[in-house]
Amino acid sequence: MTGFERDLLDLLPRLRRFARSLTLDVADADDLCQIALERALKAEDQWAEGTRLDSWMYRIIRNCWIDELRSRRRRGETVPVDADGLDLPDAGDRQMEARVELNNVDRAMAALPPEQREVIALVLVEGLAYREAAELLDLPMGTITSRLVRGRQALMDHLGERA
Repeated sequence: MTGFERDLLDLLPRLRRFARSLTLDVADADDLCQIALERALKAEDQWAEGTRLDSWMYRIIRNCWIDELRSRRRRGETVPVDADGLDLPDAGDRQMEARVELNNVDRAMAALPPEQREVIALVLVEGLAYREAAELLDLPMGTITSRLVRGRQALMDHLGERA
C-alpha cells in the first residue's frame, strides 16, 4: 500500500461524513465515497504532493455528487430522505438520548438547502477554514459566510434553539 492510499484510508471517516451530508442517505454516501475514491486513485498523478488531500477529496466527492444528481434528473429519480431516522439500539438512557439528538440534527441538516448543507458540513463538521471552503466550492468568501450564517440560523430554528 502506498502512502497516498494510506492517507486516503485515514480520511475515509471524514469523507463518508461529508458524503452523507450531501446525499442524506448512508448507502448513497458509501456509493459516492467509492466512486470518489476510484476517481482519486486513477488520478493520483494529478494530486500535488504537499497540498491538502482532504480538500482535494472533498472537491472530488462534490463533483461526483453533482454528476449523480444530473444523472438522476435525467432518469427522473429523486433523492431519498430518511423520514423517521429513529433506529435506536437497545442501550442506556444517555446513549439513547444522544442518538435521538443526533437524529434530530440529521433531520435539521436534511431540511437545509443543499448549498447551505455543504458549507455547514465543510466548515462546522469537517473544520475547514472559511477560505478553504470558499476555494473548494469555488465561491466568494461572502457567499460562504452568508450561507453559513443562514444555515446555522436555520439549524437553530429547526432544533428549537435561540441565538
